[in-house]
Amino acid sequence: MTRTILIVEDEPILREVMKDYLLEEGYAVLEAGDGKQALELFQSHAVDLIILDIMLPELDGWSVCKRIRKISNVPIIMLTARSDEDDTLLGFELGADDYVTKPYSPPILLARAKRLLESKQNREQEDDTLSASGISIHFPSRTVNVDGENCSLTHTEFEILAYLMKNKGVIITREQLITKIWGYDFVGDDRTVNSHIRNLRAKLGERAKHVATIVRSGYKFEEKL
Repeated sequence: MTRTILIVEDEPILREVMKDYLLEEGYAVLEAGDGKQALELFQSHAVDLIILDIMLPELDGWSVCKRIRKISNVPIIMLTARSDEDDTLLGFELGADDYVTKPYSPPILLARAKRLLESKQNREQEDDTLSASGISIHFPSRTVNVDGENCSLTHTEFEILAYLMKNKGVIITREQLITKIWGYDFVGDDRTVNSHIRNLRAKLGERAKHVATIVRSGYKFEEKL
């Protein structure tokens, strides 16, 4: 099945370069030059991943990400011309899965996109359910229920929770999470992981206690707390 990637970039040359790389890899590509058009395309097409610039006319990338996260957990890679850590953390807090700073290498961005899509596809192919402490993960549909109620997670939040639950009782370091979720070439730091964990806990409500922080070590999914 051909995967569809939505490129949201107001600079035509950059958009065309990334489009060419993606088409060569066999992906279908949708293009938007502003935030408003991006939302219209997302609502009218089946999209598997979004490459989203922050500085956009009509509606900025922050607003686009926030609106999409209200209705979908589609993987989102945000692009920015700034290297400010606060910008990066804001992107993650709004639900972005990865973050790339301009100027970027198209092959690196392509590799990031492939990793997110492959992770998504692998989860879709699993046919089991993982449950513990009132939290249930259904891998084929990528849905999470907490005490019988649906819990909407982003792609990255889902991956983190699944990884911790599959290794329940085992301390997972931040470095292990970074390697598992983002890969060896990730340029973020512990604050990135902390931001995603904080968002995940907020959505788990009372069950957040089972995602325990192990001081100076990492995190662990504990059934009894």
